[in-house]
Amino acid sequence: MNAGSGGRRLPGRGSAGLRSAGANVRFRRARGVLPPDRFTTRSRLAWLNSASSRIGTTLDLERTAQELAEFTVPRFADGAAVDILESVLRGDEGSQKTATGIPQMRATALCAIEELSSLEPTPVGEVFVHASEPHETLLHRYVLRQGKPVLLSRVRDDDFIRVAPTASAAAQLRAAGVHSYLAVPLIARGLLLGSADFVRGRGTPPFSTTDLALAEQLASKAAVFIDNARLYGREREHVVSLQRSLLPRVTPATPGLVVHSEYAPAAAYHGVGGDWYDVMALPGGRTALMVGDVMGHGLPAAATMGRLRTVARTLMTLDMAPERILARLDLATRDLEDEQVATCLCAVYDPADSTYTLASAGHLPPLLLDGRGAADLVPVPTGAPLGAGVIPYDPLRLRVPDGAHLIMYTDGLIKSRDADVDAQLDRLRTVVLSLPPGSLEKGGLVERAPAAAARFDEAVLLVTASAALPAGDLRVWELPQDGRAASAARDLVTGQLAAWGLEELADVSELVVSELVGNALRYGNGPGTLRLLRGERLVVEVSDTGPDLPQIQHAGLSDEGGRGLQLINMLCRRWGSSRTVTGKVVWAEQNMPSSAPDRGSRP
Repeated sequence: MNAGSGGRRLPGRGSAGLRSAGANVRFRRARGVLPPDRFTTRSRLAWLNSASSRIGTTLDLERTAQELAEFTVPRFADGAAVDILESVLRGDEGSQKTATGIPQMRATALCAIEELSSLEPTPVGEVFVHASEPHETLLHRYVLRQGKPVLLSRVRDDDFIRVAPTASAAAQLRAAGVHSYLAVPLIARGLLLGSADFVRGRGTPPFSTTDLALAEQLASKAAVFIDNARLYGREREHVVSLQRSLLPRVTPATPGLVVHSEYAPAAAYHGVGGDWYDVMALPGGRTALMVGDVMGHGLPAAATMGRLRTVARTLMTLDMAPERILARLDLATRDLEDEQVATCLCAVYDPADSTYTLASAGHLPPLLLDGRGAADLVPVPTGAPLGAGVIPYDPLRLRVPDGAHLIMYTDGLIKSRDADVDAQLDRLRTVVLSLPPGSLEKGGLVERAPAAAARFDEAVLLVTASAALPAGDLRVWELPQDGRAASAARDLVTGQLAAWGLEELADVSELVVSELVGNALRYGNGPGTLRLLRGERLVVEVSDTGPDLPQIQHAGLSDEGGRGLQLINMLCRRWGSSRTVTGKVVWAEQNMPSSAPDRGSRP
């Protein structure tokens, strides 16, 4: 349908013809349809009025263009093509009519009766640039340069080359019996958005000036619909861009845990806004995980999400327990001026004993795939949503086998307008069990989730795969509860560093462990467990049952103590403490020396 292409550069596809465009072309039979010459004044007005209900049924730009082409075939024309400026498809403004140049165009919609199946249109989706002199077409010269329509009631032999870009395309038009051509610009708010061109073949009367007036009115209506779709798409893209910019750019590598994260925006603008996730490496090789969902959509929800994620990340940096993080987040949410409410699921994974500590603020339960063919929802106690003011939150401690997957998600993954939540959760469990190995880590769940094609809300997905730490990277010892504890701790640490080939760190590590054990003896009812973790950094941890977290104190010149933590702060990369169920853990990290041996080369 070269005439329908209106002078487009066509691919050299030989005799494959219009059918080579496959599903990009809609074919229609013309039988039983009122022929164009029987258009009465009343029927023209009725047909034109019906365009408002049949074109622009969605705010999808490409779909709107296709509806325009299908609306005109076969009632008005035997073939129709709609081309849109590439800049418009990207959400930019249309083009000013100019006599100097034509911007890039994209073939957006095609429709024709079966008798014109031998024509060769540019496939839908292909970007092209109109030819310039001396092969300038009528569409190029008048419609796109000047914003004027083109009417050829009778296409003479020498007119085919003025309509088609090549002699071959002109021959196809002639052979198919195309005898009349009409092209109109798509203009909205004074800006050119694209063009629509129409052809008639054997058995139909030529286009008249009345048909031209009708096509111009139809193009004016359609251009408004197309521009609305452009504005809607641009607004959605802005919200999605803001949403993505507020989410983590990369997922940190953490010991004993592989994390796959995914954000799937909604197709509609009003479905985008408040979902978030975060992953953070904690001291001692632990990993903090979080997913959340702010109630509402659009820019306000996205802005609230950004503020809550910032607060949550700060709290996770303080190495707080999940239930305490949610309690503080609830307070922060209540302080927001717009009175937002959000759900949240927070988890901390400890590779030393393969356990998750989880707490939920009104969020959907995570799904645990145990790696042995079973998948179950984790019964995390469900607290009130953030902002409701109902605290505290109750944690759940969950031990998982090696190779287990924990799936955390927001409701956009399962939400449906015609099924309840429980039914959708059962479907999610069934889908997870049916996925082939490795699909979870590659994002296969989003496409096959219960909401899948019918998803009308954004979704966030975190999939974690637990694995045992490399053999020998973690050592744990119980320390005596008396004055021998510091000496025993120093011997254990120096002996293990020698076994790892890290003697270079022994002096600082001895000082660190002595100070940590000394503080546990003085303020923590005696030390409990000593942990030494070799990873990207060397971590020393000492636990005790004391309630008070240590702080650096100012020590005077005559004071006998109070300088231990100051030394640790100067000699180590960082240090800190966190509360546990039975007390607290105090830890310190050192950077690994550049000369450290390969971790797999020593026991």
